[in-house]
Amino acid sequence: MSAPSVADQRPVVAPTLGFRRRLLDNTVVRNVGPFMPIVLLWWLIAELEVFPSAFFVGPDVVAVRLVELSRNGILTGYLADSLYRLGTGVLVGLLVGGVFGLIIGLSRVARRFAWPLLVFFQAIGDIAWLPLLIVWFGFSLLSVTAVIVYTVVFPLALSITAGIASVPEDMRRASASLGAGRWQTLTEVVLPGALPGVVSGMRTGLGYGWRALIAAEIIVGTSGIGFMMFDARRVGEVTDVFLGMIVLGVLWYALDALILAPLERETVERWGMVRRPAAAAK
Repeated sequence: MSAPSVADQRPVVAPTLGFRRRLLDNTVVRNVGPFMPIVLLWWLIAELEVFPSAFFVGPDVVAVRLVELSRNGILTGYLADSLYRLGTGVLVGLLVGGVFGLIIGLSRVARRFAWPLLVFFQAIGDIAWLPLLIVWFGFSLLSVTAVIVYTVVFPLALSITAGIASVPEDMRRASASLGAGRWQTLTEVVLPGALPGVVSGMRTGLGYGWRALIAAEIIVGTSGIGFMMFDARRVGEVTDVFLGMIVLGVLWYALDALILAPLERETVERWGMVRRPAAAAK
């Protein structure tokens, strides 16, 4: 019998490494996998009754409740109300914050004057305005919308201002030396250079607006996911509280992973200093 060749003695690792790489690259595994230990721990705590079942329910109970509220339309109705309020507040916030950010970012005088104001009001939590808003507008949709607008405006304005300021002066001078006017320099140099900061500000502002929406619904709302959670707490139904938190987390994770994060990544790769690797671009 002949001795085994060197190739036969080499350990077979490529298939294993390839399987691991494919497993890690799998979208479902990558997005759902990190949550499995948490769900398992959650189920284990509920099964062992570490806390009384009236105060702590397992994922199976929450899943049954999810199906029940979805079938009778309660959950979808609350969710639609929350998304409508979020969309309205975010749209107004983006318009106001975008205009403020451009005005402040494009004018040195406006920047010096307004920057301390932006930092000051950014530091004041949105919920801190709710007592005044309730006095002014009552327990109304306007109060909830005003909180969301306030939450979105300042991160966006700050990001736009910082993004415009980050555009190198040499690029503006080079554009002017090549014959570009002020408008052309603005649209082809300044705004594209500031775009990564704008998208990052939108992502941050939307995250803050989502949390502000739920907090406002808990305090002044008469419908919505936040109201559902607060009303469930009032009657001692912790299952709906767990369900509300899960719905909020899943929705925001999906919005961020499917829309905001890719938008920010593509914007930074196209207009920012980061470039996509040549292998990935093919």
